[in-house]
Amino acid sequence: MLRRDLLSSFVVFLVAIPLSLGIAVASGAPVAAGLIAAVVGGIVAGLIGGSPLQVSGPAAGLTVIVAGLIQTYGWRATCTITLLGGLLQLALGASRVARTALAVSPAVVHGMLAGVGVVLVLAQVHVVLGGSPQQSAIDNLRELPGQLVHPHTHPALLGALTVLVLLLWSRLPRGGWLRVVPGPLPAIALATVTAWSLGWNAQRVELPETLLGEWHAPVLPDGSLPAVVGAVVSVALVAAVESLLCSVAIDRTRPAGVPRADLDRDLLGQGAGNAVSGFLGGLPIAGVIVRSTANVEAGARSRWSAVLHGVWVLVLALSCGPVIEQVPLPALAALLVVLGVRLMDTARVRDLRHHREAPAYFATLAGVVVLGLGEGVLLGIGIMAIMALRRLTRLSVRVEQLVPAPDDGPVPPRAHVVVEGTLTFLGVPKLTRALQDVPSGSYVDLDLNVDFMDHAAFDAIHEWRLAHERQGGRVDIDEVHEAWYERAVTGDMSPRRKTPPPARWWAPWANRRRRSEAELDAPEVSPAAVLLAGVREYHGRTARLVRPIMAELAMEQKPEHLFITCVDSRIVPNIITASGPGDLFINRNVGALVPRNGSRTPDDSVAATVEYAVNVLDIRTITVCGHSNCGAMAALLAGGTEVGHLTALSRWLKHGNHSLARFLAEEPPAGADESPLTRLCKINVMQQLDNLLTYPWLRERVESGEIELVGLYLDLQSANVEILDRGTGSFAPVPDAPVPDGPPKPRSLT
Repeated sequence: MLRRDLLSSFVVFLVAIPLSLGIAVASGAPVAAGLIAAVVGGIVAGLIGGSPLQVSGPAAGLTVIVAGLIQTYGWRATCTITLLGGLLQLALGASRVARTALAVSPAVVHGMLAGVGVVLVLAQVHVVLGGSPQQSAIDNLRELPGQLVHPHTHPALLGALTVLVLLLWSRLPRGGWLRVVPGPLPAIALATVTAWSLGWNAQRVELPETLLGEWHAPVLPDGSLPAVVGAVVSVALVAAVESLLCSVAIDRTRPAGVPRADLDRDLLGQGAGNAVSGFLGGLPIAGVIVRSTANVEAGARSRWSAVLHGVWVLVLALSCGPVIEQVPLPALAALLVVLGVRLMDTARVRDLRHHREAPAYFATLAGVVVLGLGEGVLLGIGIMAIMALRRLTRLSVRVEQLVPAPDDGPVPPRAHVVVEGTLTFLGVPKLTRALQDVPSGSYVDLDLNVDFMDHAAFDAIHEWRLAHERQGGRVDIDEVHEAWYERAVTGDMSPRRKTPPPARWWAPWANRRRRSEAELDAPEVSPAAVLLAGVREYHGRTARLVRPIMAELAMEQKPEHLFITCVDSRIVPNIITASGPGDLFINRNVGALVPRNGSRTPDDSVAATVEYAVNVLDIRTITVCGHSNCGAMAALLAGGTEVGHLTALSRWLKHGNHSLARFLAEEPPAGADESPLTRLCKINVMQQLDNLLTYPWLRERVESGEIELVGLYLDLQSANVEILDRGTGSFAPVPDAPVPDGPPKPRSLT
């Protein structure tokens, strides 16, 4: 672990140096403030924080706030605001309210980051061209055409060289030895060497004689109390939200063996870091996704990687000041231009469009650019609130007239009424208009697919039902809501003592009665008709429920596990793992076999699935699941006599010969009462995991901890799943989950 953390800390250090210098310059703060923030973010936040692999330091997302504070209050007062913001974060962390910060919509957060990216690009382009940034983004945009017409040659060439190196470096093949070095380092180094060797005229970084320079204690801001309080809250909340989102993102990619992030402790670490950084004269810090991602990709396994990166920054700042002072400012500005462009991530817009939240994203972006960071975020939150209220009043009412067949004889008219959405008093006019179209005396099937119904809406439906039935009609409410409706009629709305567990909404078969053999053997019922009936049931009940998540998965699949199992129809992987759509990447074959690397009977189908899952989808867990009464294992035990006439199947089952040989070579455990078939089914799971390790590239990644192999066994009769302990070679029941400290958290569907 120490070897991995030592290497990754050096990689993160190489990324942090140019970014810290560039963010300090872009903020209008002393250059040393960026280095101080990097040191404090690494050592203080790294030691105290709750996300082991997150790296904290000066963040581009805070650049606009800091620049505005420096212009308004001065640098020393800005340090005081940073210190107070850290104390506020400490109070929030101690109150255990970290997760409430995640209530801010991602549309607003990403819109804020995109707006910061636009402001950053508009300001730093002037520095790249040899000019100076203006006071606001609008002024920078207004002055940009003149700056483009009359650029300064040397700064512009240095900026172009930096951007070119960054673009070329990002296109190097992954896994190459050059990619170990992060792109910003060679880009800044080449620009520095070029400017120094050719004697080009460009502004350079200016450092004080010592890291702290002539240190002065922070001073109180000179301004109105509400304005100062607003500045403190802005720094604390923006840094907190950015850090918590970064922590959540890194937590999803953490390797096996790394503990989950503690968001409340992480907020304490950020607060302590900001308090120390503000006191020492550093920039505000936050968890930074660029450095954190580099930390994970470099192989970090603990918090010591972040801590050591802060130590390396401290050593460099104290010993290599003359080298840093040779760095040209246009090169740092070009680095920030590229970083600002990356903050404007268009992929986020595509994701948000699926959830119809793009208006909040663009409103926040425009607000940050035109009005300022705080005003833009408030505008985005306001747009999201309006959209949420609109969704709460969204109601759909459909009335379908069912026409009887000609040979049905005289039957009363039938109608199907579907009410979907949130049914409140605001939707009553729309509901009553639709119900007026129902013919008098008809039989009505009423589906109330609503998530909430207030008293006004219930009263409208109940009165219409009574009136319709007085006129000879009939109203049948779907069975899901009938009991609830009857309780509402009697006024008995007290909570039930026991509530039956809801069926999984992605498993409509749970509510479907089995068809009798007489029905299935009827001449007019074909297997295809039964299947089509199931499809119609899916469209009627389930499609609308899975549509949001399927729309999210339509552009890109993001499974978390590769699941290799048998084709046996009794195994339903999503059910036994409580997984939703898109969670599993499934390979099913006869016997859940994995052909060994270089086997005499070649077959690349499973290997292709594994390669795609690991190298393209970036899956980190591979599970092999066997089951009881496996027909393939029974055929192996019988020597293949039962399937000898099936050429393709006989050839495929040869991949199970190693499982059979292992079964014959191992004595059954003393006192075991398992049947030979059950024992072979379990041995087969162990053997297929070993077969996966015959692929050298996969074995290397398993031994390094990047990929975890899991063995499962499903006993069909008891419906219990057992997990393989690879140390002892035995299967045992899946252990109960540890009891959480707080109330249970709902499981995400993806």
